[in-house]
Amino acid sequence: MLKSPARRAPRPRGDRKVIELKLAHSPDSDDAFMFYALATNKVRGDSLRFVHVLEDIQSLNEKACEEVYDITAVSFHAYAYLADKYILLSSGASFGDGYGPIVVGHGSLGLQGLRGKRVAVPGKMTTAYLALLLYAPEIDAVVVPFDQIIERVASGEADAGVVIHEGQLTYGLEGLSKLVDLGEWWQEETGLPLPLGGNVVRRTLGPDVISEAARLLQESIQYGLDHREEALVYAMQFSRGLDAATADRFIAMYVNDWTLDYGELGRRAVQLLLDRGFEAGLLPARVQAEFVTP
Repeated sequence: MLKSPARRAPRPRGDRKVIELKLAHSPDSDDAFMFYALATNKVRGDSLRFVHVLEDIQSLNEKACEEVYDITAVSFHAYAYLADKYILLSSGASFGDGYGPIVVGHGSLGLQGLRGKRVAVPGKMTTAYLALLLYAPEIDAVVVPFDQIIERVASGEADAGVVIHEGQLTYGLEGLSKLVDLGEWWQEETGLPLPLGGNVVRRTLGPDVISEAARLLQESIQYGLDHREEALVYAMQFSRGLDAATADRFIAMYVNDWTLDYGELGRRAVQLLLDRGFEAGLLPARVQAEFVTP
């Protein structure tokens, strides 16, 4: 468990009880940018204190199914398995607006060429995997840590791989080519952005705590967008060697107006993804996405 490096918040006035919440997210530059203000006490509340926990998205998905954390980043694919335990916050989501997880490989296999091929995926509860199956259902998927996928494909251990996070901008450096951009494909199919991941909060925390947590998270995102340079400096420590310009480009892809609030279009995109997954037999039940607002 990695706690925030921020200075300790001042003691609240009076006898008001301070509730400590475990806030889990990925150790990536976009999430770091999003939570910068909370982690450094630029944004804080009187009644809530957050302990930041950093884990890869597949681990977060699995632990959310066990209700380990109070607030956690999850894949929208995983949300179908935990909607009874968590509700979606209205901010903190990542959308691929005409772009998204990229299937990379050698040459140009295309849709037909992927059939039966060994494809490295970052976890079977990730939205990248769900989108891949909607695009190319007849693949042989093998789970590989997200930061090793490019290496496995480059070495020939896998025929192709689904690249998420910063690898979407760097796969060409390893001599790999884009076979399909799943976000681009999804937008062509639906006219909507591809919803990748969001933040959820435990239902049992109650309406007052949930409302306050939602407000603070949205304020943290807004602070980062309003103070981009300082938030970028903080996020760079999680950028896995990217230069500042490339890290800023990546962050802009996944922390933007969609992240502040889904809006009607974003909510519709989430529901359509869940519906398509169920109709394709890839999800256990039809799920209605539920959101809380600050």
